[in-house]
Amino acid sequence: MRGIINKTFMLGMLLSMVSVGIAQDNIHVHTRSYSNSWEFPLSVNDVNYFNFNSTQSHLQANVQGGVIVPFVASEIDTISFKDAPTELTGNPYKVFQMYITTNDGSKITSKEEYVRCYISINGRGSFPHYSGKAKIRGRGNSTWEWYDKKPYRIKLDDSSPILGLGENRDWVLLANYRDVTDLMNTFIFEAGHWLEMPYTNHTRYTEVFLNGEYIGLYQLTEQVEQGEHRVNVDEERGILLGIDLDDGPGLSPEATNNFYSEVFGLPICIKHPDEDMLTSELIDSIKKEFAQLETAINNKSFSQSNKLMDMRMYVRYLILQELVVNVELCAPRSVYIHKDVDGKWTMGPLWDFDAGYDFDWGTMMTGHNYFHSYKELVLGTDPYRHRGCYDSNINPFFTRLFGSHGFVTLFKEEWKAMKGELIDRNWAELELYLEELNQGTIMREFMRWPIQGKSHKSDVEAMHEWLIKRVEYLDGIIKAYPTP
Repeated sequence: MRGIINKTFMLGMLLSMVSVGIAQDNIHVHTRSYSNSWEFPLSVNDVNYFNFNSTQSHLQANVQGGVIVPFVASEIDTISFKDAPTELTGNPYKVFQMYITTNDGSKITSKEEYVRCYISINGRGSFPHYSGKAKIRGRGNSTWEWYDKKPYRIKLDDSSPILGLGENRDWVLLANYRDVTDLMNTFIFEAGHWLEMPYTNHTRYTEVFLNGEYIGLYQLTEQVEQGEHRVNVDEERGILLGIDLDDGPGLSPEATNNFYSEVFGLPICIKHPDEDMLTSELIDSIKKEFAQLETAINNKSFSQSNKLMDMRMYVRYLILQELVVNVELCAPRSVYIHKDVDGKWTMGPLWDFDAGYDFDWGTMMTGHNYFHSYKELVLGTDPYRHRGCYDSNINPFFTRLFGSHGFVTLFKEEWKAMKGELIDRNWAELELYLEELNQGTIMREFMRWPIQGKSHKSDVEAMHEWLIKRVEYLDGIIKAYPTP
């Protein structure tokens, strides 16, 4: 069984069958592990040959460019050749399969330095398969530093549509380790789509292997950035800002693309235009434009703020943040705002919600406890002090307009229009994901990443109950909220 095995030959005693052919699009390696069948497509044009390693324990696909993609020999069922599927269901709720191999099996240890890799994605009859060369690095802040299950950022060599999402090179794998339900980001993304909030991210659940090791369930989604299928503002004159302590001057004083805002002292990072496009004049212009918006908000001028920012989307953004008590708003972290040429400032995209849902930070490393209290975030029972769970940390950028008659009126109107369907409609979407997740994926995730005292089913039920009660609680607060 030693030696090189050509694409068109049988693998003898190890593999039961190889379909012979040279015109097909993909080579499919069929394996079994974690009590499941896996199918990983490799581009025919990428694979030079297969061979066994010296111990015959791994069958190695030798990919152009020097990448060796290993498969555990004892787990392989078959290798087959297949054309790309011509009929696809477009079902986004499936749990997809991804196989990532780094060059020389290199470990991913940095959030700054990429490692070369080869990626195979099984579209499972819903979307076209993908395979190709890329690079990968770590991402995130607390999730990268504190947890063994790591999140990743992927940059493809060639811009490609993946799993029905718009063509791009940059993709994110969210680990969601803190979130036992694996649904917290997805719920808000689905709500954002329902509320027609621009450039809201999508969810594609994917079980991932890294260098032959099963590393669990991940949420594949878009990188927040300017682009045709991302935040589609003008390439030269559009603006995308991150409002984030981790990207601001406090923690990144050496950066040339960040500043503290003039009125509220917000930590701003210019995500677009790119750093290589930024001049001191352009940075000053962005500062002035944002300061105009801050000034209008600080003056509690709803009419002027509405001229400068999409107030309806601002309200919807705050309602979703309030709904799930997303304390990232308090830092602030993971807040985005964008503006196109001659357009209004618009909040979003929505991002990073696993610190919401009344997360108990005292159980950050062990208990992963959520869903207890119903305190306010931006509203507060006292409209002047905003006495919520983190009242002293809420920047006035997110609260000052509650002193405006027009803003409070709009806030109440938007809440009244959405509250009846907010949970039921978007939870129905989650049920479609859950139906697929419960077909073995969650069991494998907990086998790989056990959390003592937790069960997926009980946390999902607790999340649903908490959201229903949260709407009831907020409804009373919002109805009684004084209109200036």
